[in-house]
Amino acid sequence: MITKTVLILTTVGMSLLSGNDDRSEKNGDPTNPLLAAYNTPYEVPPFHLIKNEHFKPALLEGIKVHQKEIDAIADNPAKPTFDNTILALENAGQLLNRVATVFGNMSSANTNDQLQTIAQEMAPISSKHNDNIYLNEKLFARVKAVWDTQKTLKLTPEQTRLLEKKYKAFVRSGANLSETDKEKLRKINSELSLLSLKFGNNILKENNAYELVIDKKADLAGLPDELIVAAAAKAKAAGKEGKWVFTLSNSSVMPFLQYADNRELRKQIWTAYQNRGNNNNEFDNKQNVIQMANLRGEKARLLGYKNHAAYVLEESMAKTPEKATELLNKLWKPALEKSKQETADIKKMMAADGVSGEVQPYDWRYYTEKIRKERYNLDEQEVKPYFSIANVQKGIFKVTENLYGLKFEELKDVPKYHDDVTVWKVMEKDGTEVGTLYMDFYSRSSKNGGAWMTSYRPQRMENGKRIPPVISIVCNYSKPVGDAPTLLTFDETTTFFHEFGHALHGLLSNVNYQSMAGTAVPRDFVELPSQVMENWAAEPEVLKMYAKHYQTGAVIPDALIEKLQKSGTFDQGFATVEYLAASLLDMEYHTQTGNISQDANTFEANAMKKIGLTGAIIPRYRSTYFSHIFSGGYSAGYYSYIWSGVLDTDAFEAFKSTTLFNQEKAKAFRKYVLEKGGTEDPMILYKKFRGEEPNITPLLNKRGLNNGAKLLKN
Repeated sequence: MITKTVLILTTVGMSLLSGNDDRSEKNGDPTNPLLAAYNTPYEVPPFHLIKNEHFKPALLEGIKVHQKEIDAIADNPAKPTFDNTILALENAGQLLNRVATVFGNMSSANTNDQLQTIAQEMAPISSKHNDNIYLNEKLFARVKAVWDTQKTLKLTPEQTRLLEKKYKAFVRSGANLSETDKEKLRKINSELSLLSLKFGNNILKENNAYELVIDKKADLAGLPDELIVAAAAKAKAAGKEGKWVFTLSNSSVMPFLQYADNRELRKQIWTAYQNRGNNNNEFDNKQNVIQMANLRGEKARLLGYKNHAAYVLEESMAKTPEKATELLNKLWKPALEKSKQETADIKKMMAADGVSGEVQPYDWRYYTEKIRKERYNLDEQEVKPYFSIANVQKGIFKVTENLYGLKFEELKDVPKYHDDVTVWKVMEKDGTEVGTLYMDFYSRSSKNGGAWMTSYRPQRMENGKRIPPVISIVCNYSKPVGDAPTLLTFDETTTFFHEFGHALHGLLSNVNYQSMAGTAVPRDFVELPSQVMENWAAEPEVLKMYAKHYQTGAVIPDALIEKLQKSGTFDQGFATVEYLAASLLDMEYHTQTGNISQDANTFEANAMKKIGLTGAIIPRYRSTYFSHIFSGGYSAGYYSYIWSGVLDTDAFEAFKSTTLFNQEKAKAFRKYVLEKGGTEDPMILYKKFRGEEPNITPLLNKRGLNNGAKLLKN
């Protein structure tokens, strides 16, 4: 996942710069480290100097400086040109964006009450500043003047793309609206900025508030030793020594659901998990969901679009919600059929255990683990010792080296925002600097759930010189207890590969303008580099490179690899259905042409009834904790993972059908996908790499949905 900065960042000057800026030394308080030049190795943020109280004055100063830059462009008496208008806008806002980037990333990865308060205070101020730029008539007149004369300007393709990006940003932000409608838009934007923050904060507080405390050893039956040890450590830290504490962190709740024999306890923790933001307390998100969906719809209609999805998808590969939904619906039928067979298998095993009634969501992971073990003789606990986090990291580094010639060197003298974080210098084979990479693996109460990639400084060119990016990936794995390392499930291993694919997209960017660097691409294209990386994780040739027993050093045996291969499509009906259900729920919220009058629970229930979702499965994200779409920037875009899935499986086929580390293919993928950012239309870039448009068959094969191939041709 790509995270968005909590504070709204203007796309007029999407510099997000955290490197040196000579002007910054003259701005505001010279003792504020956020306002001074970054005199740090690789010009990373001076985390060791930054305190909570530095953020608000730095953000306000950044807004003040940015507004002066904008006024200078708008009031320029010279005839509008590409350089004095479009390029000037691209270079404006560097101070604000570098401060906002650090603040936004800290608000996601290492937050606290003070930062959350600052975010609430700054959200309407930032929204107003954003609107002051896009709704500035004089400024838009200059942008439009350049746009209208572009055919006479002899622009390069990248300059043309930048001009289009800036012009469309103004139009899509309301520059053509009447004054009355502009005021309506300002109000909507301000409300949305606050609601998004509130939604995310509520989920974090709900996650942190819940504990399943177990005081009877018998209730731990079925749980793996490492989970029990971690739960005991958690209890001790909470002043409950002698007991065991399980939380709603994925690294705690999911293995509990997978292994705990006590069905009633599975039900308890599952109920808490699926009711986050839905407990009728101060952290309830039901009203926030409806308000945000309705405000987004109002905004879209104000801007001349049928609904929010039409507004969002105009700038995507899918282009329309109808096209995106078409893919979801075509995959839905074969996935649902497969999940029904999986449900029948679970019910049969439940009956053998003397459990009557229908399959419940809190039964699914428990019984599929039993079925996996019975059907494939595969026990996840047998696999995990081969996936220590250190070995997986080495494997990812090796895959990246084999594909792109990259080298990694850990940096010990670089500021970091938490002791858990490691920092790496990324280099070409010849030692040329590529960029700096932060990696933050372990869950904590100050961190949002999930996994994501972000940046502290996107790549750009300055006077013909490439300015290397500063990239970060954030995960939520269990922190090691005692001398044992963190052991990952294979799913967690692929998550690491996934986020590293995003990181490569940011690190290998090689464009002129930072607003088009790295992951600044449509949502349904941004997941291609991340998802394609996942494919290498499971290949036998690659597994033998990194899957080594953390105690003995023994390479994962062929028999175990064979089991992993044979079980590759196991439970894919469930995985695909829960994902598609969430994607269709997202679309349902954002294709409404009028305001939603139902409450969130009723709306969700009706949406799921419409598609025929079975009672044994719920959407991967229920409305009240669907962070991707209500606080993560993926509204009307959660479908993008499956859209990119078509691309990534087809792209990997180019390697799989030749050699896994085909240098010609790797060079082409780097050149046309990883390096190009948003400088060209995504499908054009993909076809330059692949030679043709993607084929959906590899995706169907990967998910075991081959029976859907005929349907897709209809």
